[in-house]
Amino acid sequence: MIRVGIVGASGLAGGELIRLVTQHPEMELTFLGGNSSAGRRPAELHPGLRLDLGLTVEPVTADRVAERCDVVFLATPAPVSARLAAELADRVPCVADLSGAFRIRTPELHERWYPKAGRATELADRFVYGVPELVGDQLVDAALISVPGCYATAITLGLAPLTLGLGLNLRTVVIDGKSGSSGGGLQMRVPDLHPLRNGAIAPYAPTGHRHAAEVSDFLQRSKPGSVGSLAMSAYGVSHVRGLLASSYVYTDEQVDQRELQRAYIRFYKEHRFVRVRRHNETLIPVPDPQAVLGSNYCDVTALHDPDGGRIVVLAALDNLVKGAAGQAVQAVNKRFRLPEETGLTMQPVMPA
Repeated sequence: MIRVGIVGASGLAGGELIRLVTQHPEMELTFLGGNSSAGRRPAELHPGLRLDLGLTVEPVTADRVAERCDVVFLATPAPVSARLAAELADRVPCVADLSGAFRIRTPELHERWYPKAGRATELADRFVYGVPELVGDQLVDAALISVPGCYATAITLGLAPLTLGLGLNLRTVVIDGKSGSSGGGLQMRVPDLHPLRNGAIAPYAPTGHRHAAEVSDFLQRSKPGSVGSLAMSAYGVSHVRGLLASSYVYTDEQVDQRELQRAYIRFYKEHRFVRVRRHNETLIPVPDPQAVLGSNYCDVTALHDPDGGRIVVLAALDNLVKGAAGQAVQAVNKRFRLPEETGLTMQPVMPA
């Protein structure tokens, strides 16, 4: 059994990690870490987890984690993750960080979007950007894994068949993102109160988002020159879970609908957690967050818009599963040479 620690056990992603790890056939939860919630049981923090694990949340020390864990998930804010990763690297066989502390490799870009998460460049260079469908064998035996952000996962999986598959140069990409309230975590902010959030479409990042910078950084490293400008606007909607990333792509190269459909099916043929929508196969013909809730699936499709001279790429996922805890477990499965679907075969819950 793989001994697992979760730091940040009181948060939404931490609770989702507890749920997934406790039903994983090859993992044993051996440590729960946190400061403000120290001494509390998982069931006190997450009402849906009525589990008698024999564990309470403990203060985090490197010695304690190293002694009891083969892998530790950091579901902590970026500044905390940056500090803990430095302490735990080379002491724990695998550290999987769910924050943004190590997602952006370029130092100047990281400093712009995560100014409070100071880190050593040599440590950041050791992290593998953990999109299992795109980095393949890089995750096998990886000691340090940076789990992509929820929007970044959807956008990257949506664009990869165009850049890494068809080899297109994307002159301009404009992204419209809409996500539920769980994307903001458990912070108490006035705009997230129910009377203000319910029924609203709130543009909380209308002129830029750090996940767009993350996507651009990854794609440029994977295929230099493949993306010109990439801009994003993000909106909060009244859902709790789920997000939809709509990417409007402008390229000087000619493709038609049939070529796009074939390219996406071919690119994700061997990847069970990315489902390519065929537009006429279900009652909901295009990706929609409600069709993936509670699962580790990302639904994608690409549409040719000849009148607008663009490609429209839609990607939907559950931000707490494929956008966070589920993808983290999937990446760690590959790291320990397990089938990547191990412990993640739950189907979506619909209606939700």
